[in-house]
Amino acid sequence: MELDPLLLSRLQFAFVVSFHAIFPVFTIGLASYIAVLNGLFYKTENPAWDRLALFWTRVFAVVFGMGVVSGIVMSFQFGTNWSNFSYATANFMGPMLSYEVVTAFFLEAAFLGVLLFGRGKVPQGVHLFASIMVALGTFISSFWILSANSWMQTPAGAELIDGRFHITDWAAAIFNPSFPWRFSHKVMASFVTGGFVVAGVSAWYLLIGRDVEANRRALSMCLWLLLVLTPAQAVIGDFHGLNTLEHQPTKVAAMEGNWETGPNVPLLLAAWPDQLAQENLFEIGIPSLASLILTHHADGEVPGISEVPPEEQPPVWLVFWSFRVMVGLGFLMIGVALVGLWLRRGGRVYRHRGFLQTLRVMSVTPFVAVLAGWFVTETGRAPWLVYGVMTHAEGVTPSLTGGMALFTLLGYMAVYAVVFACGLYYLTRVVRQGMLPESGDDSGEAHHAKRPFSAANARFDDDAAPTWRQ
Repeated sequence: MELDPLLLSRLQFAFVVSFHAIFPVFTIGLASYIAVLNGLFYKTENPAWDRLALFWTRVFAVVFGMGVVSGIVMSFQFGTNWSNFSYATANFMGPMLSYEVVTAFFLEAAFLGVLLFGRGKVPQGVHLFASIMVALGTFISSFWILSANSWMQTPAGAELIDGRFHITDWAAAIFNPSFPWRFSHKVMASFVTGGFVVAGVSAWYLLIGRDVEANRRALSMCLWLLLVLTPAQAVIGDFHGLNTLEHQPTKVAAMEGNWETGPNVPLLLAAWPDQLAQENLFEIGIPSLASLILTHHADGEVPGISEVPPEEQPPVWLVFWSFRVMVGLGFLMIGVALVGLWLRRGGRVYRHRGFLQTLRVMSVTPFVAVLAGWFVTETGRAPWLVYGVMTHAEGVTPSLTGGMALFTLLGYMAVYAVVFACGLYYLTRVVRQGMLPESGDDSGEAHHAKRPFSAANARFDDDAAPTWRQ
């Protein structure tokens, strides 16, 4: 059997990106949360905020390390598997990736050490500033990465001359048509992911009665946050969909499972797309609702997949069902946030064991939703690497063999399995260890909130120098 280097290269990049994507989507939101906690402690000197900030900083350190290790490989794949693409887009992709390093990585490298190891060793105001800078660095990194990827989805400000893209308008290229909505959608997803993870862990601590005061505060903060952000994410997603309809109509047609262009298109709740027959084998839908959502008119015209030849169509089954997984989980998150609001009366939200157990389970769902959304975004533009200009087949490395691609894919899978296992082991240890050791009460008053954290043993040094305030 002959191995297809193009297929294996696509599978390899999909595996690496999918594995890596779950880490930054968490750390972006978590970094901002840690900055808020440090700010609250700086303002109020309440030790509960300090214990929360310390605990989640330890979690952040493990997840951030896993994200860095898993993300390094992606840049090398541009050269090993996609050299034609790298050559053609070097005038844009090269500077974009360099800008991320010069801005985001340098900023994070300068202040991450202060955040992790400067506790009690630098003035408290400096430590707060470091946490803000780390959070800012995660946003800057997302900005450049999302801009580069959005340009591949909606290329602008460039001309293809003799096989290479030449930038004619940097502003148009960076702020390409899909970038604002994709960036907003990604950042909101990061906040929602961080909110549900913190809520889930806090719920578990409340179930077992550990550091009740601090975790009640954390859970309350997250539920208020999710009550606002989950419906806001749905609104942003709707605008993103309208933008995609304008610039990538075939992707939207695949998301809706709509084969023929026409009005009064139903919103399909379930279907079985058959790409060979160019039709759905069965459908369960709501009449005219897809037209209403996409065009704001019940009789609005929605594009069909058959508008383009089969070789230019994305894998409809994968796009169709990934989209429904993402949207379904999004509505589930909104529902959980509303239930949390209802349970606030009388403080039941902190005692209702069924709801707390639900939050534990829900801490996983944002990651699934993010991966499903990523599948929609990336597979929905197939077969285009640069939408409408360069296909995957044109961008792959010419000399790459199927055996070479398979060997590296299996190697990445093995290495990433070790990385994930080790990271999950240490992350589990951090969560099980919990916050500051308690001395018989939940208030945390017995703890000196300004003792420094030692990253080596995750304990507090009783003989440490005092913290200053600026």
